[in-house]
Amino acid sequence: MCLKNVQTTRYSWFASSGSDIEQTKMKHENLKMGILSHCILGFSLLILACAVFYLSKNEVPTSYENISSSSCNLFEGGWVFDNISLPFYEEQCSFMLGEFACETFGRKDLKYQNWRWQPHQCDLPRFNGTAFLEKIRGKKLVFVGDSLNRNQWTSMLCLIESSLGPLSPTTVVRNENMRSFHSIEYNATIGLYWSPFMVESNCDDPLIHRVKTRVIRLMGIDKHARHWNDADILVFNSYLWWTDPMTIVWGTSFASSDAINKTVDGMSTRLYEMVLDIWSDWLEININRTKTKMFFMSPSPFHL
Repeated sequence: MCLKNVQTTRYSWFASSGSDIEQTKMKHENLKMGILSHCILGFSLLILACAVFYLSKNEVPTSYENISSSSCNLFEGGWVFDNISLPFYEEQCSFMLGEFACETFGRKDLKYQNWRWQPHQCDLPRFNGTAFLEKIRGKKLVFVGDSLNRNQWTSMLCLIESSLGPLSPTTVVRNENMRSFHSIEYNATIGLYWSPFMVESNCDDPLIHRVKTRVIRLMGIDKHARHWNDADILVFNSYLWWTDPMTIVWGTSFASSDAINKTVDGMSTRLYEMVLDIWSDWLEININRTKTKMFFMSPSPFHL
């Protein structure tokens, strides 16, 4: 990809009229109808992807010996109801936030916890939190994005906590936008970096981010990205926050004299493509692909 040409295309968007907004609204509706991912499926596939990556590089434990990548496609299968081995953890998880503790606040239909993914040609072993930590021993996994990835981070830690037990020493540290869980026993870190647009915005505070008018600096990825580049696994998501009205700033800073502002009334597919170009350009230049594995989570239709 020619970076110079990409930047010319991005800049021309600011000089264009707002007529593309109505056209992209229809595209947005079609996109919503066409998304097949579910938040549970997304998390399960994430676990599988990470497992496949690490199992392909490390010695395979006994519990995985019956899974052959040549004979079984883990991503071809279906959801089956399992009221014996599930759920993986209870709501007593110390990482569970109050607003996500559905049962505590009266939810009665709890059977959603008993569905598991079943590949057509093999059986998956039950998730083991300590085995997962062993696979990422000495490594750093970071979720980057909005509340969807925050949910995945929380669920991941609840899965691990239910396996670790109270005697295994851990720490949880918050540093600006990054919140990190660290297992001392395994020297493994699982972080959450709040960045709903992946680029700089006035919604970047991880606690106070509900603002009346959203302002995004489209080229401001370095502010956040410098906190990711030491990760061994990166899991990104960004979509829902782009569907609301916002002001887009093109310039070296929000207050720079050369800044060009443009108001967007709703979801613009073109704008979303631009930020994905900026994000992927940064990754291509700054991330060592031999060290770091990257995933991008598609939006869940139930999250829109």
